Amino acid sequence: MMSSLNAQKLDRSQPPKAGPAPKIQLGDIESFELDNGLKVFVVENHKLPRVAFSLQFDIDPNLEGDSKGYAAMAGSLLGTATKNRSKDEIDQAVDFIGATMSASDGGIYGMALTKHQDKLLELMSDVIINPVFKEEELEKLKTQEMSALASAKDEPETIANNVRAALTYGPKHPYGEVKTEETVEKITLDQCKKYCDTYFKPNISYLAVVGDITSAEAKPLIEKYFGKWAKGEVPTAKFDLPKKPEEQTVAFVHKPGAVQSVIHITYPVDLKPGSEDAIKASMMNTILGRSSTSRLFMNLREDKGYTYGSYSQLKEDESAGYFTAFANVRNEVTDSSITEILHELNRLRTEKVAEEELQGIKNFLTGVFAIRLENPQTIARYAIDMEKYGMPKDYYSTYLEKVAAVTTDDIQAMAKKYITPENAYVLVVGNKDEVAEKLKPFGKEMIQLDTYGKVVEEGGAEMALPEGLTADQVITNYVEAIGGAKNMEKVKSIVMKATTEQQGMTINLDFYQKNSDKFCMEVTGNGMLFQKQVYDGKAGLSSGMQGSKAITGDDLEKLKYQSIIHPELQYEDLGFELELKGMEKIGDKNTYAVAVTSPIGEKTMNYFDTETGFKVQSITTQDSPMGAMTITIKYDDYKEIEGVKYPFSMDQNMGPQNMKLKVASIEVNTEIADDKFSTEE
Repeated sequence: MMSSLNAQKLDRSQPPKAGPAPKIQLGDIESFELDNGLKVFVVENHKLPRVAFSLQFDIDPNLEGDSKGYAAMAGSLLGTATKNRSKDEIDQAVDFIGATMSASDGGIYGMALTKHQDKLLELMSDVIINPVFKEEELEKLKTQEMSALASAKDEPETIANNVRAALTYGPKHPYGEVKTEETVEKITLDQCKKYCDTYFKPNISYLAVVGDITSAEAKPLIEKYFGKWAKGEVPTAKFDLPKKPEEQTVAFVHKPGAVQSVIHITYPVDLKPGSEDAIKASMMNTILGRSSTSRLFMNLREDKGYTYGSYSQLKEDESAGYFTAFANVRNEVTDSSITEILHELNRLRTEKVAEEELQGIKNFLTGVFAIRLENPQTIARYAIDMEKYGMPKDYYSTYLEKVAAVTTDDIQAMAKKYITPENAYVLVVGNKDEVAEKLKPFGKEMIQLDTYGKVVEEGGAEMALPEGLTADQVITNYVEAIGGAKNMEKVKSIVMKATTEQQGMTINLDFYQKNSDKFCMEVTGNGMLFQKQVYDGKAGLSSGMQGSKAITGDDLEKLKYQSIIHPELQYEDLGFELELKGMEKIGDKNTYAVAVTSPIGEKTMNYFDTETGFKVQSITTQDSPMGAMTITIKYDDYKEIEGVKYPFSMDQNMGPQNMKLKVASIEVNTEIADDKFSTEE
C-alpha cells in the first residue's frame, strides 16, 4: 500500500478541488396562521433548553415629513408601559426570569429558557396588545435622540450617510428623508399613538418561534397570548424606484477644517431580497468590497496606503436598494482614491475574476453562513423572509449549493448589471479649499449640498466678501463687538467655571488665567481630580489619575499661547499670521473665515458672524495616535462681564466625542494666588 501511495504524483501547483457544498439542516419549519392573520413559523432546535420569539411587522415605508423619526419613536415607546404594567414592572419581570426582550418599530424580540416561555409570551403580548404611551417617556426619548443627533451631526461619516440617502432616493421617497434635531422636536405623542394604532397589527405580522419547542406545543401558547390581538386594515404605500443620474455627477458637501474626505460612489439599484440575482450579486460585491480581503481594501489600503479601509455595499430592498463604494481618505489623495475606486468598479465589469479568487469567496461565505446559523434569531429571520418575500421553501437549506454553482461568468454579468459608475453620484464630504478643484475631472457638473443633502447655491451676492475687507479688519470688528480693546486690556485675570455631562456624570472644568502668562485648568468629578494642566510663565505640568509629567516642546508652546488673555489684541506682536479665506455658512449664519497660524505653525480656522462680529466657531487640527484630528468648538450665548462679552455656551466635537460646556460663572480681575500656577510635582 505504501509503495502504491508513493507512486502517486501530486501536483502541488494546483489547489485541491472544492468538494460538494455541504447540506444545511435548518430544521423542519412548520407554520400555522391565527384567525387574526398572524403567521407563525416554528423551527425546532433542542440543543439547548431555550426558545426565542421574533415578531416582525411588514410595514411599507412611509413619508414622515417634517416629523421624521416618529415611526421609530413609536417603536421605542413600546415596552415603556402597558395597561397592566409600568416600565419598571416590565423590566423587573424580564430580569426575574433571566430573559431578554426588545421592541422597535420593526417588531419585538424575546428569548428565555423554555420553562419561562409562558411568562415571556405574556410580557411580549402585553407590550404589543396593550401599549400605553406617556408624554414624559416621549420627552425622555426625544431628549436622548436629539443629544445623539447633536453629537453626530458634525461627524463627516454621519453627514456622508445622511447626504447619500437624500441624494440617492430624493425627498419624495421615505428612504430619502433625513432625521434631524428639528424633526425630532416636532414629534408628538398623538403621531406615535396613531402610528401604533394604524400599523402594529397581527394581519401584517410574522412570528418566528425557534428553539426547544414543538409546533404542537407552540400553537396553543401563541393562540392564548396573541389570539385576542385585533386585526385591522393597514395602509400600503408604493414608491417609484429613484432614478440614477444620467451621467457621473459630483456632489460635494463642504466640511470646514476637515483633514480627511469621506467618499461615496453611490446610486439606487433594483435588487429585491430572494430574487434570482440576489446571491450572485452579493458574491460579486463580496469580491469588490465586503471585507478586508476584498479588492477595494487591498488596493486603497494595502497597496496605496490611502486609507484605513475601503468597502462597498450592495443593499437589497423590496422598495429600493442602493450601491455604494466608500472610503475615508487624506485630503491630498482624495482624487487619487476616487480614481482607484472607479478603476476597481470598472475592472470587475471588464475582466473575469480568477477561479481561485471566486473559490476564496465561496469558502468565506460558507464559513459566515455556518456561524450565522448558530444564532436562533437568524434562523427566525430566515423563516420569516421566505414567507415575506415569496422565496422557495428550500431557499436557505440549499443556499450553499447555490453559492457553489456561481461561475466567473455570473460574477461578470452581475457586475455589468449592478455596477454602473457612469451613472453614479461621486459624493465627497470634505474641505472645499483643499479638495473641491480636484473633483472636476469626475463629472461635468458639481452639485453643492448642505449637511442634510439639500442643494445650496455656490457663492452668491450675500456670500461675496466686501471689497477691501482684510483679516485684520475682521479681528478688529470682533474686538469691538465683544467690548473693545480698552475694556479687554483692563482684564488682568479670569476665573471661569463650567460643567458638562459625560456618561451620566457631571464634570467640572475650572479655568484660571493671570497676567497673560499664567494658566491653570482643572477637570474634576465626583470629588476626584481627573486632569490638571498648569503653566507658570516658564514651565508646564500635566497631572491627574495617571501621575504627573512635565509639558515640553510644542505642547509647552501651545500652553504658553493658551495662557494669554485676549490674544487677539497681540496677534501682530506675538507673530501670528492671519489670512481671510472667504465666507462660509455656519448653521444659519453667514461668517467670515479667518485662518490664524501661531508662531509654531498650529492653524486654527475661526468663523465670525458677519452681522454681530462674534466668533461662532473655531476648528483646529491636531495630531493624535489615530492620525490628524479636528477639534471643532461652537460658541454661543455671549454675556457681558465687566464690559467684555464672553460665550457662556461652548459645544466641542473632537472625533466621535462631543462635549457641551455650560459656563456657570466668569469672574474678572479677582485675586488668584500664585501657588494655583505652581509646577512643582
